Parts: sequence; C-alpha cells; structure tokens
Amino acid sequence: MREWKQIGRGLVCLMSVFLWVTPLLARQEEGEKPKPAGRPYPPAIDTNGDQQNPDQGTQTLQPDNQPLSGIQNPTLGTPEIRHSYLVPGIEYGNIALSNSLNPGSNLGWNTTSFVTGDVSLLESWSHSLLSVNYSGGGFFSTDPTQGSGQYHQLSSAYEISLRRWQILFVDQFSYLPQTAFGFGGPSGLAFPGTMGTLAVPLPGLEAAYVPSQTVFTATGPRYSNASAAQVTYAVSPRGSITVAGVYGVLHFADPGNVDSDSEIESVGYNYAVTRNDSIGLIYRFAAYHFPGDAQAVGNHLAQIAYGKKITGRVALKLSGGPEVITFRVPIGGSTQKITGAGSATLTYAFSRSSIALDYSHEVSGGSGIFTGSIVDQVNASFNRRLTPVWTGSLSFGYARTRPIVSPPGAISPVYDAWLAGAGVSRPIGRTAFLSLAYQAQIQDSNVALCGDPSCGKSRTLNQVFLTFQWNTRPLVLR
Repeated sequence: MREWKQIGRGLVCLMSVFLWVTPLLARQEEGEKPKPAGRPYPPAIDTNGDQQNPDQGTQTLQPDNQPLSGIQNPTLGTPEIRHSYLVPGIEYGNIALSNSLNPGSNLGWNTTSFVTGDVSLLESWSHSLLSVNYSGGGFFSTDPTQGSGQYHQLSSAYEISLRRWQILFVDQFSYLPQTAFGFGGPSGLAFPGTMGTLAVPLPGLEAAYVPSQTVFTATGPRYSNASAAQVTYAVSPRGSITVAGVYGVLHFADPGNVDSDSEIESVGYNYAVTRNDSIGLIYRFAAYHFPGDAQAVGNHLAQIAYGKKITGRVALKLSGGPEVITFRVPIGGSTQKITGAGSATLTYAFSRSSIALDYSHEVSGGSGIFTGSIVDQVNASFNRRLTPVWTGSLSFGYARTRPIVSPPGAISPVYDAWLAGAGVSRPIGRTAFLSLAYQAQIQDSNVALCGDPSCGKSRTLNQVFLTFQWNTRPLVLR
C-alpha cells in the first residue's frame, strides 16, 4: 500500500507541474508546433494508407525531432496532427497456455481471459501536446495459481516546444499478472490504448530507463512504473544540451521476489553533422535500491552516440562507452567493477514492410531475481502488409540476465530467456480490430528454475493469443 501511495503522489506532482508550466511557457517566444513521436511497436509505418481512418485522411510524416542523447526510442517520423481527439473502446483478449506461468506447477493447457476498457487521447495546443494510451480491466484464468485479478497498462507523454526549448514529461505504468517481457506476444493485448490507425503515436522509453523484467521465474502480479522529465535547450542552430531524470519502480505483490527502485539522471550534448546524421556525448548516473536489503548499486556511464534519421525510411542510433559500477555492500571483497555498456537501435521501412532491431548491454535492477544484474537483450520484429487489410508479423526476443559480480566459490545463476512469435491482424470496418498470434517462451538456466531440483533447468511455454477490440468513432475535440 505504501508503494501505491508513493506512485499516486508522484503522478499528482507530475500533473501539477504540467498545469503550472503550460501557462508560463505560453507567454514565451513563438516556436514551432510540437509533433508527436511515432509509436515504436509495432514498427511498421502505413506508407500505403490502405487502413487509414477516412476521418483523418492520408497522413503526412514529419521529421522526428527527438534529441540523440534523449531518453526515448528513435522513430521513423511523426504523423501530422489534424485534430485533437479521444477514442474510447473495449477489448477482449484470450491467452491459451500449454502450462502454468508458475514453473513449480505442471498444470497442462489452460486459458486466461482479459476484459478491458481502452482509451486513446491526443490533445494539441499551440506549443504543447498531450498523448495518452490506457488499457485496464480484469482477467480470470483456469490456472488456479494465477486465478483472477486486475490488469492495467498506461503510456503518457506531455511535450512543450518553443524556439529553443523542448520539455518532455513521460510516464509508463503497468500492473500485470506476469513479466512484461513477452506479455501479449505479437497480439494487440501487448499495447495499451486503441489499435490500428487511431492509435495515438507515443514512443517508449529506452530499455536502460525502464525496470527490467527479463527473468520468467519471477512470478506473480507486479507493478512497474517509470516517470521521466527531460529538458533540451538549443545552444546553436546545430547543437543542443539535454538533461533528463527518470524514477522507476518494480514491486511484486507476492513474496519471494526482489523489489527494486531506480533513480537515473543523464546529461548529453547533441550535434547535427548533416541534415540526417548527428553525434552526441552522454553521461548517465543510475542508482538502484532494494527495499528491505542493505545493498545498493551505482552506475556511472559515459557514451559516444551516433544517429541517422531519414523520415519514413531509417531510424538508427548507436551508443557505447565505459562504465563504473559500485556496490554499497562489497561482493567478494570488491566494491566496484569497471566494464562497458552499449546499445543499438535500427528501424527500416520498405514500401510494404518494415524491420526493427534492438540490442542493449546494460546494468539493471535485477528483474525481481537479483540485487542488480547485467542484461544482454536483443529484440527483432518484421511486419509486412499481406493484403489490403491483413498485416503479418514475426518477432524474436532474447535476454541473458546474470549477477554483476559473482561471490567467490558460489554458483552464479544465469538465466537465458527466448521469445519467438508470429501473428496476423486486420481492421474490421472502421471501429474494430482483430489479431491472432502465437509465441514460444523458453527459459534456460544453470540452476533449478523454481528453487526445487525437480523443476529442472529448462522450460518451454507455448502461447496462443486472440484479441478483439472495438472502439467508437474518434470524438474530435477540436
């Protein structure tokens, strides 16, 4: 209850800042109207416009103006805003699983149904933009270890843009019955808000700023939240400085898992070499705390970054550099470790398809298993327009999670998580959306997956998804 109150107070403070800052900035110098950043998943951009909402017409992509050293994923571009609108709807999702989510159970096939309400909101003013996607409701399962409960996902962003200033507030929240890594597979259940062309474009935070959940053996309901603020100031026509702060939590409802809190601050310099190419310097400090545990992990990181953006075609970001990891409680007599970290993100669009690749090697909060960990994570997806209405997708994910430092003479648990999936989706008329998908979820480790040797060290879970969503016609606000 204490953690829920902390999150509630944080959201109230964030909205108070929104209401206080907007009228002040409205009196400042005139600048360009802000443009929403493109949603990162699914990565495909509808270049043919076959599924475009008739009320909106054919979208025109605007350049992605996010800073290279910023906290959000790069995108292929931003749709031009023609109206502020609200879209409410309802959704039914069903997951058929070949076994229980709990590795200690051997249940066999079971199903979990989700019934939710969905809301997407896009509100544009002269110098600011509010974007919100939310899905929430309840679920019930034939798996007795999971039972029934609540389900919530929220992504929101508030952007302010002036001649020299860009200010961004972001919040990503979820309350899920299982890990967020692979939840929903390639189906519509994975994404909050309305699907299809009415989806409000909203890019996610980079993986380094979101509490990691890459170990499937951390079981039970959990809530994850990342609240961020970012300010960018243009010091010259080509150069700018970006400062950001992110506070994240990953807390579990059931005992036996490791809760974590994170505080991350970063500062960066961005320089546009050409119209499409930019370079940057980034310094980031992260502090990870674990309620009820004396351990704390600090991470100092310096990186060089390169970015390339061609609107509607290419979005690329590469970054890497050294890092120094410190421990409040020594591990094996050591209080620090010097290593390196890096990430790479690429989205490329063809005429009828797109591909997205993402890799990161980062320190994380431990995914509910460790008091701090190192995670190597790869995500890949391919989307293609199969017919004028049907779209197909392939997805792949891999994550290796291990302790930062292993105590001498002890076995260091290492967890390898694999995801492989495929799906199809289509609109049904103007107000409905259907998706079908399959995903294999595999967990390998050098230790027993549930603390009991009878559980084994490897486990495969097959999942079949069916999602149907209905929404009203867009309610145009202005």
